[in-house]
Amino acid sequence: MNKQRLSGMRIRKFTLVSLTLALLIGLLAACSGGSNESAEKRVLRIGVLYGGSDNEPYFRQQYTDMYEMSHPNITFEIVGAINYDDQRFEQQDQSKPAAQPDPYEKMKEMLSGTNPVDVVVLDYNMLRRLTQDNLLQPLDPLVTQDKFDLSDYVPTVIDGIKAAGDGNLYALTPTFNSSALYYNKKMFTEAGVTPPTDKMQWADILNLARQVAKGEGEDRKFGFSFNRWPSDGFNDTQVYSQALQLKMWDDKAEKMLVNSDQWEGVWNTVASLYQEQVVPTQEFINKMYEKQSAEGGNDPFYGDLFIKGKVAMTIGDYGYINELKKAADNASKIKDFEPVDWDVVTVPVHPNDPDVGGSISLSQLMGINSKAQNDKDAWDFIKFSNSKEWAKLKSRSLYEMVARKEFLTPIGGLQYNMNAFTTLKPLPPTSSDADQIYRTKPGVWEAQQPGYELFQEVIKKTKTAKEALAEWETRGNAVLEKIKNNPTGEATGGGPSIEVMPRG
Repeated sequence: MNKQRLSGMRIRKFTLVSLTLALLIGLLAACSGGSNESAEKRVLRIGVLYGGSDNEPYFRQQYTDMYEMSHPNITFEIVGAINYDDQRFEQQDQSKPAAQPDPYEKMKEMLSGTNPVDVVVLDYNMLRRLTQDNLLQPLDPLVTQDKFDLSDYVPTVIDGIKAAGDGNLYALTPTFNSSALYYNKKMFTEAGVTPPTDKMQWADILNLARQVAKGEGEDRKFGFSFNRWPSDGFNDTQVYSQALQLKMWDDKAEKMLVNSDQWEGVWNTVASLYQEQVVPTQEFINKMYEKQSAEGGNDPFYGDLFIKGKVAMTIGDYGYINELKKAADNASKIKDFEPVDWDVVTVPVHPNDPDVGGSISLSQLMGINSKAQNDKDAWDFIKFSNSKEWAKLKSRSLYEMVARKEFLTPIGGLQYNMNAFTTLKPLPPTSSDADQIYRTKPGVWEAQQPGYELFQEVIKKTKTAKEALAEWETRGNAVLEKIKNNPTGEATGGGPSIEVMPRG
């Protein structure tokens, strides 16, 4: 299902760009003002993390085709630090774990090799490390020199970028994604409860959830869900703890860190929501699917309980608005369906940092390599991609937000709190590479595994959170010790890393 949705999103994005391409060439040509134009043919090399025969055409349609048509003297070369095709078709020795390349080291090679790229497109989590290693040029002098107007940039975006560069600007991004807390206005009105507001703390949101939850059996209506899809309690603890930046193990994955007061507070909080049936329980989900299967009906919402009017509040990304709109537009075709009367506020915050949320993604950051051979065209391209004209085009997207406030308008003429998506800052990036642990120690997921079953025991009250976390620490440390003595993972086997981000 997720692959189909992603494919549909990409097709819609491709269609949008293709239909508007011919009409907007003249308009977008004005973005750079032709300041770097000459008859000389030049090559601009752009580095991305993942290259390959599928990724390159997508990137070109999204970012370079428009610039190339309005700058005919520029030819783009798209360089991937890691090639998906190589990983897909390379034959592996089945007796050994597959070697996983280190993305950051591959990016460094691409930036500092004999033929370095000029522009690098990177994820937010890499930005701090690249600046600390002096691999990116500061953009502040260029912004000042060209009087490039950033006054209408969304503070969430610009502040988040500067936070990764110790107050300096090392990259810009034309788009970002963000999540918000969606709430059902009718359910709050019927319960006589005041709806949530921006920057409410988790404790207050969960108290509201308890007040609006009501009903029994299949008629139960829940106060809250950590995401719009049915989930398990353990994954919910990961979402709740994200803004607290709690870790399961240390940076070397040699010692478990779960036996702490903070983790105990997280587990007690989330477990109580299941015990009180404030969030959808697995028993309710199972009965819902059993009834649906018995009736032989088609569920166009794939179990989305917020759209069904069964959940008062849920966390969802910006693209969820389009799903809600489509449901409302097609309500007459769906038996016994009433569209949700909804609005949004910021995701809940923790009191230790009430200006920071954990659901903001800056994934298409563009920076200039400190060793760029063509830094002038690199800056011109970044200006073009972050211009008001380009933002105006991108603002038509239903699945991502533009970084310029001027063009952030509600989708399809709807009325909702747009500030909910732009008020909070992203979580500060860390200097450590959490993904590296899963690459270098492929069996480390086994240290996380006991958490699933132990959390279920906490929900059932057969163990206290303190007892369960102490046991998880012991069992997890045994796994980490085994991995320390055998880091290749041949004895423990590999496994998937666990999804801990909020799903839209």
